[in-house]
Amino acid sequence: MTTDEALQIFRDTGALLEGHFILRSGLHSRQLFQCALALQQMPVVEKLGAALAAKVKSLGVVTVVAPAMGGLVIGQEVARQLGVRFIFVEKEEGKLVLRRGFKIAPGEKILVVEDVITKGGRVQETLDIVRAHNGDVVSVAVIVDRSNGAVNLGLPLVSLIALQVEAFEADQLPPDLAKIPAVGKNK
Repeated sequence: MTTDEALQIFRDTGALLEGHFILRSGLHSRQLFQCALALQQMPVVEKLGAALAAKVKSLGVVTVVAPAMGGLVIGQEVARQLGVRFIFVEKEEGKLVLRRGFKIAPGEKILVVEDVITKGGRVQETLDIVRAHNGDVVSVAVIVDRSNGAVNLGLPLVSLIALQVEAFEADQLPPDLAKIPAVGKNK
């Protein structure tokens, strides 16, 4: 799947929004990739999951780990496409944790899957959890890399869409964006 094909899916599903958004990272942006809108349709999930799985198939992962909520749907589909186990980390008292009896074996080859990455905070938190359980993260796969590869996680980062989307600190908004009311933090 090409970047243009993936972008078209976001346009067709109404998942590429324009306006003034406060991202989970706290940055402000004119564009928002609302993956949940695209991923509500199972044929779209299957198509995007297959495209990501094809990019990482040769890595030999045995488990996919995704941060809840954003990574759940695509993470599970990538795991299904690869024929491997799927687990997730979730918030507990404001922090991501591994719960529900999920275990990671020492040296287990792990792929971390997320829907969108901007600064990499949730992905880094997930990597830290996997490493604390002695898992071996071999790569990170995302549908949308809003940093166009600028995020350095110390691992290969695979994406379907890699764009440098403008993002601004709250105190550095361009005048045109400052005039538009912001839509709350993307959760």
